[in-house]
Amino acid sequence: MKKVAIIMGSDSDLPVVEKAFAVLDEYGVPFEVHVYSAHRTPIEARDFAVNARENGFGAVIAAAGKAAHLAGAIAANTTLPVIGIPVKSSTLDGLDALLSTVQMPSGIPVATVAIDGAANAALLAIQILAVSDEELAEKLKASREKASASVLAKDKAISDKYNK
Repeated sequence: MKKVAIIMGSDSDLPVVEKAFAVLDEYGVPFEVHVYSAHRTPIEARDFAVNARENGFGAVIAAAGKAAHLAGAIAANTTLPVIGIPVKSSTLDGLDALLSTVQMPSGIPVATVAIDGAANAALLAIQILAVSDEELAEKLKASREKASASVLAKDKAISDKYNK
């Protein structure tokens, strides 16, 4: 199975990114975590991205706040799918990071999840890997069915209580 890379622009992003760890663990997807900055360690970030495919990765998740150029810097140096997590900061509540991550130039796509949306970033990475991994695809299907059953059970309980 391919691994997922999770890159943070700073270790201060760890509380957000840990949600992705939990989802990947739940699905049994191997991952590696690194701290590389698009601005403070551009050579290391580039080297990681250039070699990611050869090192067994199938997708990259990049989390950064403020200027949030990390996902774009990674995407510019790999043809693997890159998923950006804009991280909320104290300055503009994450809007700056969201716009920096989602507004990529044509030819260098970055899939972008919600501000602090690490769980969805992990799920998107899993969906990408599941294109060629039937076991993962089945796990995703079972999870969706479980979520659907849970909502329908809640609907029944509310309907039974209030719809007379």
